[in-house]
Amino acid sequence: MPSYKAPLRDITFVAQELLDLSSHYQQLAGCEAPDAATFAAIVEEGAKFAEQVLAPLNAVGDQHGCQWQDGKVSTPPGFADAFKRFAANGWLGLDKDPAYGGQGLPPSLGFVNHEMVCSANHAWGMYGNLTGGAISTLSEHADAALRQRLLPPMIAGRWSGTMCLTEAHCGSDLGLLRTSARPEADGSYRINGSKIFISAGEHDLTENIVHLVLARIEGAPAGVKGISLFAVPKRQVDEAGNLGQPNGVSCGAIEHKMGIHGNATCVLNFDGATGYLLGEANRGLNAMFTYINESRLAVSQQAQAHAEASFQGALTYARDRLQMRTTPRLRADQPADPIIGHADVRRMLLTQKAYAEGGRMLAYTCAKGVDLLHHGATPGVRQAAARRLALLTPIAKGFLTETGNEAAQLGIQVFGGHGFIREWGMEQIARDVRITAIYEGTNTIQGIDLLTRKVLADGGEALSELLAEIETFIHTTSASADLAQALHDRVIAWREVSEWLRDASATDANLVGASAYDYLMLCGYTLIGYLWLRAACVAEQALAAGSEDIAFYQGKRETARFYLQRLLPRASLHETLIRTGSDNLMRISDSAFAR
Repeated sequence: MPSYKAPLRDITFVAQELLDLSSHYQQLAGCEAPDAATFAAIVEEGAKFAEQVLAPLNAVGDQHGCQWQDGKVSTPPGFADAFKRFAANGWLGLDKDPAYGGQGLPPSLGFVNHEMVCSANHAWGMYGNLTGGAISTLSEHADAALRQRLLPPMIAGRWSGTMCLTEAHCGSDLGLLRTSARPEADGSYRINGSKIFISAGEHDLTENIVHLVLARIEGAPAGVKGISLFAVPKRQVDEAGNLGQPNGVSCGAIEHKMGIHGNATCVLNFDGATGYLLGEANRGLNAMFTYINESRLAVSQQAQAHAEASFQGALTYARDRLQMRTTPRLRADQPADPIIGHADVRRMLLTQKAYAEGGRMLAYTCAKGVDLLHHGATPGVRQAAARRLALLTPIAKGFLTETGNEAAQLGIQVFGGHGFIREWGMEQIARDVRITAIYEGTNTIQGIDLLTRKVLADGGEALSELLAEIETFIHTTSASADLAQALHDRVIAWREVSEWLRDASATDANLVGASAYDYLMLCGYTLIGYLWLRAACVAEQALAAGSEDIAFYQGKRETARFYLQRLLPRASLHETLIRTGSDNLMRISDSAFAR
């Protein structure tokens, strides 16, 4: 099995040297401002928990899975104890409001810890992550009395939370949902309906689960304009926050999945369950997007965390596995050389490394934006952060999950036949990461959202701001001219193809759908290229200043060169595909699919 080791050196590089989080924290309002030493201490403690408690449970969760019997779900051995320890150590409340028992630290610290948790044990990490999303949504949209009833036990880890959107007949088309809500005299609602694919919907980790449920109030308009959001506890909760009787919520089954076996994916039935309206009636989807946007960034980190885990396993194996001779020879005293000396193995390892570390840069960049969104010192700062995050979120979710899946497949390939065998753990990574490209909106949905709502809708203003930032950096950077020029060429192409899509989509109704995936990937490759060029400059500066950490900074510089020369050119392929239009997809008659 791969032995996960938190990449503390690279985490510190991205957080402090590339993004300067310590200075950033001093500019925030309404939260604690940890210095570099405090940041490091918190991250080191999180690393210990991930390595020593969660990683050993990863294979256990995969092999044992969750068990359903008579509506009750038991999690794999060790999961419940680990969750209690996690909660007792305050991790669930790390960045939550102190008024409800949180510690009030910046959200970006939670992002760093989330990555380590997911590399160590993705399935286990979902229980806490979903609870965190529910806490954020309740904090923003519940009234004061409901917040006081629900938030303290959730932040303390005695209760957990979920997000309940999907129904069997509608999938991502939420306008078709049938779950209903009937108003009661006391201001509550009676919720009736069924939801599927509810991660962590039933389990034995906590004494209560607060479900956030999309439903339609009787008489509400059809479609998404008639959807409302409700908090529906598994067990009833009185006004003082005390638990009462079961609340008409039952688990009808759990799904038998390709991966993440340690997380219960449930069918949930709501039979006259008491629910409490969050936000305004018929604006539930707006309220739920607090949860959805946070979850999309969390999913992007899940995928990046798998890229890291797969890279660690493949790198260790490639250093030890002896196969054939390399040029030059690495082990003259042995009958063969370590496979890390073969050019194509290096291609695979460097691709994994570029995705894992470049993905970390993008994830933490988004985390920095979340800090500013919630704790920016002025309305202008918060508005700018919201605009940039809206643009970056679909790119992060889509691109990092696609590259996380590629990295996992490369990890298996480095192992060869052994990668296909369960005992090595690489195939579990590939199975677990696969879901990330699907849930919280498939990557085509991310591409459509990016292209229609985040680029075309505002006339490209938010995109223009980002491209101007990248071009300013290119013009002032000390990086190698050839690498800077390679990135500049891609930035120009990004702007031009965006303008072409704007004009061409006016007369081609199918162009956005035909181009969305390729556009998302073009954006992702170029954006990560920008971050790698920045990382290379930081590394060059450190080497010029006489740093003794020579191998680390040289590794950064050389990985940046590999990315910009070997991976960034993929963006041009996606541009070419976009410019073929939609005719090669839509002119084909149904008879073309006949067999």
